[in-house]
Amino acid sequence: MADDVRDIIARVKLLREIEEISAETLAEELGFDVEQYKTWEAGQEDFPIGSLVEIAVRFKVDLTELVTGKASNLRTLCLTRAGKAPEVSRRPMYTYWNLAYNFHRKKAEPFLVEASADTEHKPISLNTHPGQEFDYVLEGRLLISVGGREFELGPGDSLYYDSQEPHGMKAAGGAGARFLAFVF
Repeated sequence: MADDVRDIIARVKLLREIEEISAETLAEELGFDVEQYKTWEAGQEDFPIGSLVEIAVRFKVDLTELVTGKASNLRTLCLTRAGKAPEVSRRPMYTYWNLAYNFHRKKAEPFLVEASADTEHKPISLNTHPGQEFDYVLEGRLLISVGGREFELGPGDSLYYDSQEPHGMKAAGGAGARFLAFVF
């Protein structure tokens, strides 16, 4: 397990301990499957980014602080220049860049995401988290599954959905895909 994943787990556990709530209570409160939550906290699987957003909201901390251990501090605006967004390593099939990493108390988490071409030949890994999500395809083709329905999106296509529905995505069409993902 990578050091950054261990650090995230430690911060989540610390937040729970400060409020004196169990892993089971937190999972139930946020609508997560308790056993799934325990695999995240044990480091057996990575926390999905949407679940980290919900945990950050629950504990009233910024996602940036939960993931990096550093406080966000911008309150008026956050300018992120091309190629300068910090990478958020979550799952090997995807690369995320946090586009508003240093803005304090965001109402949504905007990410630039790349799904590598090799995801096309793998099954879609589904996850759920409270809230909503909006995905907008910039390049390539993206196959998104939401609630058992599949949608193939190309550049300019978008999908807004309830992220409590099992959802996941992968590249389609033999190449990688780049898209904007907003988690609310």
